[in-house]
Amino acid sequence: MSNYSDLVRIAGVVPESVVDGPGLRAVVFFQGCPHHCPGCHNPETWDPQGGEGVSPDEVWRRLHYHPLLSGVPFSGGEPLAQPAGALALAKKVRAAGGNLMIYTGYTWEEILTFTSPEIKELLTLTALLVDGPFLLAQKEPKLLFRGSANQRIIDVPSSLAQQKVVLWQEKGGGRDGLAITGGAGD
Repeated sequence: MSNYSDLVRIAGVVPESVVDGPGLRAVVFFQGCPHHCPGCHNPETWDPQGGEGVSPDEVWRRLHYHPLLSGVPFSGGEPLAQPAGALALAKKVRAAGGNLMIYTGYTWEEILTFTSPEIKELLTLTALLVDGPFLLAQKEPKLLFRGSANQRIIDVPSSLAQQKVVLWQEKGGGRDGLAITGGAGD
């Protein structure tokens, strides 16, 4: 039996999605969010005591991960509020040959100031990161994979290598439009 520290608090999972990142993806919705953005798409994920606590192995089982999937986005709630659980799941994604995408209400610049070793390692396993809070005044329904114009889709391996924000550019070819390099598992 897992103790509480081994659990990930989730709002749910979606085994297949085409709207949460490039390609066909399975999605994990983390539970708990400190940002409380007005107009949030998932306000039911705000309560850190909501959802359910399950092991990373159980989350992975529920995703029904298969070879047609490109990878897994972590959405929310706020995935970075549970760095140990997010890291455990990220390692499973990469071990299965998938890529990881993270949606966070923190900006890239804020994340780089975090001292958590789990978050630092999590970044090395991440392909794309959508950063920044949802801003209702900048809501833009036609944006690709994000809700407001302030949010950026960041190419994490390139940003870490160049030590500056490198925005993602959709690439042709491949099932997911990504050319993923760097990080563990490569």
